[in-house]
Amino acid sequence: MDERDGAVVLRSSHLGCLQKMHDQFRDRHVRDAARRLLLKSIEGNSMRILFNRQAAFVGVIAAVSAAEESPLGPIVLELESENPEELLDWLTLYRAEEPREQARL
Repeated sequence: MDERDGAVVLRSSHLGCLQKMHDQFRDRHVRDAARRLLLKSIEGNSMRILFNRQAAFVGVIAAVSAAEESPLGPIVLELESENPEELLDWLTLYRAEEPREQARL
């Protein structure tokens, strides 16, 4: 873990650290909406996702399309992967298995 300028940087090469996000997208039936939103966030090998801070405080993952949608300011998650589309598929599609190649985050 690394902290700088109010940011916390975590590094992992395992999809397990994103399991809660994957599960909430599936369990809350918001996969399609999340997929559309996350598709727009892919740039090269990275994906930048904004989350509503108030929802996160109570344990709910709520992605937003613009910072203004989170009155207290968004939580920003930046993911890097050799194949961001495959990572997106894993996050937003109901599949029990992990992608063939472990995504590098």
